[in-house]
Amino acid sequence: METISPPVPATGATTESFATLLGHWARRLGDRIAVTHLDYRDGGDGRAVTLTWRELDERVEAVAARLSEVAGPGERAAVLAGQSTGYVVAFLGALRAGLVAVPLFAPGLPGHAGRLAAALADCGPRVVLTTAGELDAVTRFLAGSPVAPVVVDVDAVPPARARDWPDPDPDAPAYLQYTSGSTRSPAGVVLTHRNVLANARQACAAYGAESGTTSTVSWLPLFHDMGLILGIGAPMARGLASVLMNPLAFLERPARWLRALSASPGAISAAPNFAYAYCASRVTEADKLYLELSRVVALINGSEPVLPATIAKFHDAFAGCGLRPEVHRSSYGLAEATVLVSVTGAGKPPRQVTFDRDRLAAGAAVPATGASATTLVSCGRPAGQRVRIADPVTGEAAGPGEVGEIRVSGPNVGRGYWGRAAASAATFGLPPLDPETGEGWLATGDLGVVFDGELFVTGRLKDLVVVDGRNHYPQDIEQTVEAHPAVRPHSAAAFAIGGDDGEAAVVAAERAKDTQADLAAATAALRAAVSAGHGLRLHDVVFLAPGEVPRTSSGKISRARCRESYLDGTLTARRLG
Repeated sequence: METISPPVPATGATTESFATLLGHWARRLGDRIAVTHLDYRDGGDGRAVTLTWRELDERVEAVAARLSEVAGPGERAAVLAGQSTGYVVAFLGALRAGLVAVPLFAPGLPGHAGRLAAALADCGPRVVLTTAGELDAVTRFLAGSPVAPVVVDVDAVPPARARDWPDPDPDAPAYLQYTSGSTRSPAGVVLTHRNVLANARQACAAYGAESGTTSTVSWLPLFHDMGLILGIGAPMARGLASVLMNPLAFLERPARWLRALSASPGAISAAPNFAYAYCASRVTEADKLYLELSRVVALINGSEPVLPATIAKFHDAFAGCGLRPEVHRSSYGLAEATVLVSVTGAGKPPRQVTFDRDRLAAGAAVPATGASATTLVSCGRPAGQRVRIADPVTGEAAGPGEVGEIRVSGPNVGRGYWGRAAASAATFGLPPLDPETGEGWLATGDLGVVFDGELFVTGRLKDLVVVDGRNHYPQDIEQTVEAHPAVRPHSAAAFAIGGDDGEAAVVAAERAKDTQADLAAATAALRAAVSAGHGLRLHDVVFLAPGEVPRTSSGKISRARCRESYLDGTLTARRLG
């Protein structure tokens, strides 16, 4: 069966937004803590900066009043700030004023100035919202930009008397979610109030979030799709307390995240696969003495392939701290669907199935064992929406057990890309249309298969390495490469480049720390391992220093940026040896 449908679709109310729901919770929860930011900039144990529901509502009201003086409904308000309570205030203030929020980041984010400039040029904001600590940097950045918005420091906005705001149009844009793909051409997904409320409620239902009993804990950037819904959207939809920290604070000391989980009974959190492996390898036995993880409700693993070895390593590392295997919830989603699409069920660990690797690459999911097999972790069933597997060219439904493009339909799917009619038409609202709702299908660009009623993600169409007519999933090649002791864990990127004789495979990887390995010998060993394991000849192997492989702003390896950097010569210019 190629289509999975939920028993009851989730929908949102027609005149609500995250900002109107904030008002509801402020009246109901008053002086309870709404949002906490753990500030580790002084290198200590984290200074907690908090806002109650009433304080958050009052600050959002003040910002909305200020915005109404400088911008009209429907104009864009970009948020350029670091992870903080001020970011939450700025984002919700834009929504309350009827503006289209554009969650971005402060100019100081290393390696992403080009992406920030491109996103601002694309959305043309009337106003930029920032905080006192980022005001000077934002002003300097905008001084060299063709964009000339009004800059508002949300920390300096005076209190304002509450007013009656017009009811939000459920089908009006709430915010533009810029995708984290190419740094040169970011695309803003247009998400309506109906879309984002539907997905926030889908997520709350899927993960068992309830006001008063659960809270969210997140180091994911608020400008990312998952970080935004986890840190702001779900808390507004269900009245949840939210605990935030900066991604750098996590990367510096991953135990900080786990200590925040320990201090937040009923915690729901999320991270990419690499973060769980990072915790298992970096959190010390001394750190574990302070961890109590038995009260964690859900740990969401998404946004990159979920590896069975990572799940096992994480649970082995923290079982002694009370961590239960069933709290691990592998998920699938993307910005074009707000974020969440599917998730494994509660109460038991995610299902793992071992498939024949070669047949999977050829398009058929066949269970197998042995050296030529690969184990995939289920991404569960849809959360209040529909999923089908289709031929990426014809759109025809795939047969049982056939790999194809994952397509999604539901109230959470966005309207298209900001200012990009052709790209929108090629991606959103594809046939066949639902005869009752008229909804079409979102082409995700991801490959997957439905096996025994559950979704298994096999890779991305654009990331497939196709050499001599054979498909190779890059994550399989990367796992083979990372098994060599000279390669730093979770640092390899496999990608394809065009050549005179067709596509060729390239691997970039970081040298392991504290190793004096002969890189020429390591390169030869990697070529032999990939040839033996995958029947693939590597055109090039590029060893780089630790931290040099291009990554996204949340720390994931970016194969697209690796390929771009390889082709323009900047990657090979940093080659070791």
